[in-house]
Amino acid sequence: MAVDIGVGSLTRAQLVSVARGFETVTLSDAVMARLERQRAAIDALVESGTPIYGLSTGFGSLATTFISPEERRDLQRSLIRSHAAGVGPEVETEVVRAMMVSRLTNLCSGVSGVRPSTAEGYAALINAGITPIVHEFGSLGCSGDLAPLAHVALALMGEGDVRDRGGQRLAASEALAANGLAPIVLAEKEGLALINGTDGMLGQLILALDDGMALMQLVDVAAAMSIQALRGTDQVFLAEIHALRPHAGQLVSAANLLTLLADSLIVSSHLDDPTQVQDAYSLRCAPQVHGAARDTFGFAAHVADVELAAAIDNPSVLSDGTLASNGNFHGAPVGYALDFLAIAIADVASMSERRTDRMLDVSRSFGLPPFLAGQAGVDSGLMIAQYAQAALVSEMKRLATPASVDSIPSSGMQEDHVSMGWHAARKLRKALDAFADVIAIELLTAARALAIREPLTASPSTAAVSHRVNAVSGGPGHDRWLSPEIAAVGELVRSGELLDIVRRFVALS
Repeated sequence: MAVDIGVGSLTRAQLVSVARGFETVTLSDAVMARLERQRAAIDALVESGTPIYGLSTGFGSLATTFISPEERRDLQRSLIRSHAAGVGPEVETEVVRAMMVSRLTNLCSGVSGVRPSTAEGYAALINAGITPIVHEFGSLGCSGDLAPLAHVALALMGEGDVRDRGGQRLAASEALAANGLAPIVLAEKEGLALINGTDGMLGQLILALDDGMALMQLVDVAAAMSIQALRGTDQVFLAEIHALRPHAGQLVSAANLLTLLADSLIVSSHLDDPTQVQDAYSLRCAPQVHGAARDTFGFAAHVADVELAAAIDNPSVLSDGTLASNGNFHGAPVGYALDFLAIAIADVASMSERRTDRMLDVSRSFGLPPFLAGQAGVDSGLMIAQYAQAALVSEMKRLATPASVDSIPSSGMQEDHVSMGWHAARKLRKALDAFADVIAIELLTAARALAIREPLTASPSTAAVSHRVNAVSGGPGHDRWLSPEIAAVGELVRSGELLDIVRRFVALS
């Protein structure tokens, strides 16, 4: 079903469906009528002869340079060509499409002043599955994600390179012609409207929320498996305890853990063991840490929803037809949220690694063999899997260094404070990828440990996950080539299959 585009109407889920699922978009009659009205205001300003930023002046520090009427359309074309200056590796297709959907929403807000035909052309580019080539470096996250968005606008003009629906790289002019589309000749202000916004960083934030919220559910599952493997208790997750400190995320995570541990014969077998008075922090405090991260995701989701419903353009067409300069393009709100998420998942990953290490240490694992090896000494078991997990966590800590505290002045000091939100988004994507592998290694370790604990059995939900993980990784036994086994569990994590297995038994929040 096509997604209707209009300011305030697009949801995060719909953006993801277009970005990842190649869902099509439509523009309603109401949106087209709004664009007609606002464009009429722009045309009136153009005819007035008054020097106005974005219409009859240069850009950035060239804002005082007057542009003659006969050169104003050349100004828009030149703006896009000059700003399409990205360098480095190619950005992922889903990121570019997410950015395009967000920008189209802003174009349809009515404050950008684009012609209806330009918005229709942008929508047609998305629906044809044409993805402009965008590069890793070029955005400072202020005045918008200028270079990335300029590469998209360049393709709309029939210039630059793109990938078609099948992933083949070709010239934009060829891709447009193959899909029966004509290049757009930009009118006054349209070049600026196409590149002035936080759409690149916002699109990546929304994709990160989609990935990260699923991983936060799965890390509760991994923790529940590790708690059982380490003969931990479920009593520390009782609702009455967590009501004493009722952070929303903590309450959810504690409830998940209590549900996941229900009916575990392993847990019930040692509740009266006097040798285990308290579990280690990495077990006992999982709801507090996982919950704090969940609350961070909640904050980031709120930022994304506000931003997705916002009209971000400079200058903006106001309701009385005037054009107002502003700074709504500044990426600080989104950049902060992206950085906060990188910090939160790095800490959760660090706790996950500590649980893994505990399962492998014969002095702390309550009867498990050293490194879960088939024949300790001859076999090294999962010793080096923990090394790999520690390396991933260390990388995540590096990626948790905030990008938003940096600022490099640009455009002759006119743009003297920038957000670096695009950089925050790029490093969060890398951190989330590492997080998935960190969880995969904990799952691999816990599943092997639970198999060793048999005939005592884990809770039904976690036992089912354990069996699936051991099916793709081989389970206990002599040493094997480990990388493919870790990769196979990583694929289970990323596919969502393990959460689907859990949901057959219990509901998770």
